[in-house]
Amino acid sequence: MNESLSLAPLRLKKDEERRLRAGHLWVYSNEVDTRATPLKDFQPGQQVQLLGHNGKVLGNGYVNPNSLICARLVSRDPAHVLDRSLLVHRMNVALALRERLFDTPHYRLVYGESDQLPGLVIDRYGEVCVVQCTTAGMEAVKAQVLEALDKVLQPQGVVLRADSAVRQLEGLDAYQETTGSVPDSVTVEESGLNFSVSLQQGQKTGWFYDQRMNRARLRNYVSGRRVLDVFSYVGGWGVQAAAGGAAEVMCVDSSSAAIDRIHANAAANGFSEKLATVQGDAFEVLGQLRADQEKFDVVVLDPPAFIKRRKDIKAGEQAYHRLNQLGMQVLAKDGILVSASCSHHLAEAQFQRILLQSSRHLDRSLQLLERGHQAPDHPVHPAIPETDYLKALFCRVLPS
Repeated sequence: MNESLSLAPLRLKKDEERRLRAGHLWVYSNEVDTRATPLKDFQPGQQVQLLGHNGKVLGNGYVNPNSLICARLVSRDPAHVLDRSLLVHRMNVALALRERLFDTPHYRLVYGESDQLPGLVIDRYGEVCVVQCTTAGMEAVKAQVLEALDKVLQPQGVVLRADSAVRQLEGLDAYQETTGSVPDSVTVEESGLNFSVSLQQGQKTGWFYDQRMNRARLRNYVSGRRVLDVFSYVGGWGVQAAAGGAAEVMCVDSSSAAIDRIHANAAANGFSEKLATVQGDAFEVLGQLRADQEKFDVVVLDPPAFIKRRKDIKAGEQAYHRLNQLGMQVLAKDGILVSASCSHHLAEAQFQRILLQSSRHLDRSLQLLERGHQAPDHPVHPAIPETDYLKALFCRVLPS
């Protein structure tokens, strides 16, 4: 018997299916015909069949009546539900892309909606994977996710990092679990370098694969130069700069554990003598470097998201202004600024405007050299702007 036939219907209001038909996967609570299908009748994570206002089947998905995004479409074919079989198929499709792109098994294997698995993120670190279920619907099939991952990759160990802030929006608890064999540290291979990271204590899933192409691009700008890497984390940008021939690299991070990893990663790649660290708040350290009249040929600014929600936009834009002004103030006269933002709510055009305004405030002239983007293991779903979030602008900052 087709399991989809037993799914409860979730009917949309008139004309509210247009976004889904255009390719989107989300349903907002105000788009549901709650007289025909009251949201209160559903359990968080329950699988449903999505219907247009006329009763025509749009596909299958899952629902969370307690979330603003109250449903997500999983399959447009009503014969397929979110189960082990579908998960295995989608993971294999995702794997085929990554194996085409990368020589080593270090990448984001599943990127949520973009890989047709909304609410699921899987990062691969060789024989170990980190899994994040960020929605009630994906949490409900967590066991099938692990079974599917075992079928596709047979990893030696899996870390369930169910501690991301977005889970709170779904009413989900935070926790961490491990299955199989998970070492205290794993090694990431990137552009011929090795980086040691912690999958349990590290930020997000342990490593930021999304910046890999931009870090590689940095090498073109650093030969013989003095480089400052701010918000360095475990030294991804800084060690790449050293590998690119930088004469000197200074890495800044507020975390003592991150500072220890930076030194370990520099040593592992043979760059200890080139690389120094400063532990402290990025804004305070930049202010002190400015006061000390320190100058760098290349400054890399890769902060965490300053704008996580719409209500943060004004304060977040002010933070980007302040950070980039400070970064420019420690740049040499003809310097390179690499400035990144992972805030989806900050459009690239506005980010570019912030950099321009920051340069003009300092009476500097700005040339935009390259626009960096998230790596292709974070593919953009063209109907879902939220999947397109990372911006890295390579700029030349000159005297006016």
